[in-house]
Amino acid sequence: MLKKVFLFGLLILAVRISAQNEQVKDSVIPLEEVLLTATRLKDNAPFAHTNVSHKELETINLAQDLPILIAQMPSVVTTSDAGAGVGYTGIRVRGSDATRVNVTLNGIPYNDAESQGTYWVDLPDFTSSVEDIQLQRGVGTSTNGSGAFGASLSLKTLEASEKSYARTTQSFGSFNTRKHNISIGSGMHKGFYAEGRMSKIYSDGYIDRAFSDLFSFFTETGFKNKKTHIKAIVFGGKENTYQSWYGTPEAVVRGDSLGIEAFIARNYPSEAEAENLRTAGRTYNHYMYDNQVDNYHQNHYQLHFSHTFSGEITANISFNYTKGKGYYEQYKDGEKLGDYFPESADAGAEGDVIRRKWLDNDFYAVVYSLNYNKDKLHASLGGGYNIYKGGHFGRIIWDSFPVTLPIRKEYYNNTGDKTGATLYAKASYKFTDNLSFYSDAQIRNITYKASGLSADLYAIHVAEDYTFFNPKMGLNYRIDNGNSAYLSFAVANREPNRDDLVKNPATPKPERLFDWETGYRYKDTGLYALANLYFMNYKDQLILTGALDDVGDPVRQNVADSYRAGVEIQAGYTFSNVLKLDANASLSRNKIKSYDHIVYDTQYDPDTWETVSYEPVITTYQNTDISFSPNLIAAATISYSPQEDISLRLISKYVGKQYLDNTSDDAKVIAAYGITNFNASYTLKPKWINAIAFNLLVNNIFDKKYVSNGYTYSYYYRPAGSDDKPISEVFYYPQAGTNFLLGIHLSF
Repeated sequence: MLKKVFLFGLLILAVRISAQNEQVKDSVIPLEEVLLTATRLKDNAPFAHTNVSHKELETINLAQDLPILIAQMPSVVTTSDAGAGVGYTGIRVRGSDATRVNVTLNGIPYNDAESQGTYWVDLPDFTSSVEDIQLQRGVGTSTNGSGAFGASLSLKTLEASEKSYARTTQSFGSFNTRKHNISIGSGMHKGFYAEGRMSKIYSDGYIDRAFSDLFSFFTETGFKNKKTHIKAIVFGGKENTYQSWYGTPEAVVRGDSLGIEAFIARNYPSEAEAENLRTAGRTYNHYMYDNQVDNYHQNHYQLHFSHTFSGEITANISFNYTKGKGYYEQYKDGEKLGDYFPESADAGAEGDVIRRKWLDNDFYAVVYSLNYNKDKLHASLGGGYNIYKGGHFGRIIWDSFPVTLPIRKEYYNNTGDKTGATLYAKASYKFTDNLSFYSDAQIRNITYKASGLSADLYAIHVAEDYTFFNPKMGLNYRIDNGNSAYLSFAVANREPNRDDLVKNPATPKPERLFDWETGYRYKDTGLYALANLYFMNYKDQLILTGALDDVGDPVRQNVADSYRAGVEIQAGYTFSNVLKLDANASLSRNKIKSYDHIVYDTQYDPDTWETVSYEPVITTYQNTDISFSPNLIAAATISYSPQEDISLRLISKYVGKQYLDNTSDDAKVIAAYGITNFNASYTLKPKWINAIAFNLLVNNIFDKKYVSNGYTYSYYYRPAGSDDKPISEVFYYPQAGTNFLLGIHLSF
């Protein structure tokens, strides 16, 4: 039914185009804004949001991934598996992980359709091609793609340059990190233009062997005049990243030799791994096989049409195709042939294997919007339709079994097919010069089917269909030229992801969020201040249990009632032409009303070591803290520019204590930490070149030893009849001490 509504919406769009085509007036909305005008918030919108421009990120964009570069945004916490911001990085907003942050690139959904996550490692140096970024906290306005349960992150690529140019950045730094890119643009010639970028990034990483070898490109060609903008964009990346998602055991992070020996006694590692545990320290990496890598490439093909039909009506339609393919290579010792081929006559044979787990996927999307802007009314009708087809399969590329296996023998294969259709209508109306009302309604329909044999060799049969209605509304009141206040209410619904549906013994429920927000804004010469209060009430929230599965993905479970409530404060003051301070702080409570924590109890016969029983032990916790949700997040930046071509900045971030699971157990926490970075930039403009800029970024200048992420799980493993307590394993992701990046940027 929703697909028919979507097609009808396109028909309406076509009719309006036809009707208005003969009544064209000069555009009053810049064409660059038409592309995202339906999904982005204006400054006076009744929702919490923050904008960051390309220029603000330029001096720190020296190799690190985008999440690390936007870490100063309110309520944002970032992490890096390799410890230095290159490779696999993650972002959380208001305690919600990356799978719950909706990401769009030029209005096109970027979140992986199945996992709902975002993998910036697949788009290295993408920040160099981004014009600006908007982070909407909470539900925000209706957009395309997965439902926003923590935030929406909207990225717009660079606007076409009027003049031809050539630019290059060469960066070098700690851990053998380096970045090399080159960008060129033709400038405008009778409305036509072409631009492109290539980038290469490499880093050894702070963690042992956690190297990243990354390549990316971006090309755009198009035509633009006062009424029409047509552009074709092709971009993508290829990454080869040594795995470091296993983390570092707590005892190793703390340098606790007795704890390390206890960990070794519990886990029976090989002699080489035991020596690794004893000697590696904070840079410990569990993986020692030379090619324990993630090898993946992903290309995106976008086509955008934007047009202004009159001073009031604009429209956009965009098409996208994304192709991704790659594998995760893994060495496993002491395996049984029956773990891969249970029907084999030699299922009990043991040996070592090297296996590759493959993902081969295709994503198709179309999004559109029709926008009306006149006098007191701003309105948009928009939506999208997307199709995802994913193939998952595993192959053994080497083994030491006593039985000969065909080379690249496939041992599992399954598929996942997902379609999504979205239709939304939104409007803002000014009742008076001071009072405006915002309304927004969205319908989403998602179907997901998965079938085949899983990596654990069980049959997959998933066929789910979800239809969600997501209304939003708000009021904004302008008190005077410098003061305004707002109030909003929004509803969001989300479907479970692939792992929830495939790996969960009970079919998980979809989630629902009721988001209440109110805020105050003040802006005057030299001073701005914003305060936002929010109450996010969840029904059946899929929260992180704190554990990871066998490939490093978080394990989740439904909880019936939970909430996040807090206040976000932003302020800035320009003391003079040379000195400026920007700061923000988020204080929150993040609670689950009732949580069932499950620990599996394995009891064995002490004489034969055979398992006697394996039972879940359930403990119920009341009013407990949600995992990975700090009660305090703060950031501050002091900027000093003694002259136009020199900029100095101190950049500080503080993140409060985070629990690793949902039991509020102080033995399983990420300790609070605060770090300070230093950024300096010096620009020369000699006659023979447009500009030469020298940029320095010194991270963690006080050499703080800290961890930014972790995971935990608990279990019983005891002789039958004993009263031993459960064992809790805790793993952390240590971050680098003082390190630097130095870059030179040439602009011709």
